[in-house]
Amino acid sequence: MTTPVLEVRNLKRDYITAGGLFRPAKVVHAVKGVNFKLQKGKTLAVVGESGCGKSTLARMITLIDQQTSGEILIDGETVDASHGVTRKMRQKVQIVFQNPYGSLNPRQKIGEVLAEPLLLNTDMSNDERRQKAMQMLLKVGLGPEHFNRYPHMFSGGQRQRIAIARALMLNPSFLVLDEPVSALDLSVQAQILNLLKDLQDEFGLTYVFISHDLSVVRYIADEVMVMYFGDVVEHGTRDEVFGNPQHDYTRTLFAATPNASVESIRARLARKAALAG
Repeated sequence: MTTPVLEVRNLKRDYITAGGLFRPAKVVHAVKGVNFKLQKGKTLAVVGESGCGKSTLARMITLIDQQTSGEILIDGETVDASHGVTRKMRQKVQIVFQNPYGSLNPRQKIGEVLAEPLLLNTDMSNDERRQKAMQMLLKVGLGPEHFNRYPHMFSGGQRQRIAIARALMLNPSFLVLDEPVSALDLSVQAQILNLLKDLQDEFGLTYVFISHDLSVVRYIADEVMVMYFGDVVEHGTRDEVFGNPQHDYTRTLFAATPNASVESIRARLARKAALAG
């Protein structure tokens, strides 16, 4: 059996809130013993309402925050953050945030933004870095004319393309996509989702996709994991979870969503295009 790209074993994250004069300190269990395996080329969608623990989970598996307990294995190798994370290990996981503008240096041209990870982590020459940055820019649907422009000169969808390109510069083992399309218009959402699928097919990419939008999740995911107050309440293939949800919370989540289907995405886009025309 092949080694999972990402494996999480009984992962927990606790936070201690400060107490007051008559109030003792309190432990908040943000993530409560999460387990999963993710194979190469697959997409795991983590869904739930705000505060369910999905973003905390994302911060742990991207090695931004250290877990309270449990194990994270990347390509079969245990990550021990207590002894420091090696540069090689950090290169294996990259994250794309909801707001790309906040993660792009406004003083850097886009070519510099893309080449910077190579400058910091490889021995490539300036020409090699420039060439790879240009290639990746083309892969995400932008052109050579964008290479010397600044972030403020791009639309939200274009900035997200740039953020995706930067995340791929070091050939990571997997990408964490934290609400990557939630701030975009419906038509642009569809373009970015199609781009992610195309890149996954071309490079064999592995995604952890954090979202609250079930229509997007149904379009992009191979597996779905539902979180509720730090617990995983349901985990299965996309068709299993959407076709026959087992947990009451999952059913409630679906009932609160207008129509979580691929057809609904297409219908919404068609209506929007008709109105625009």
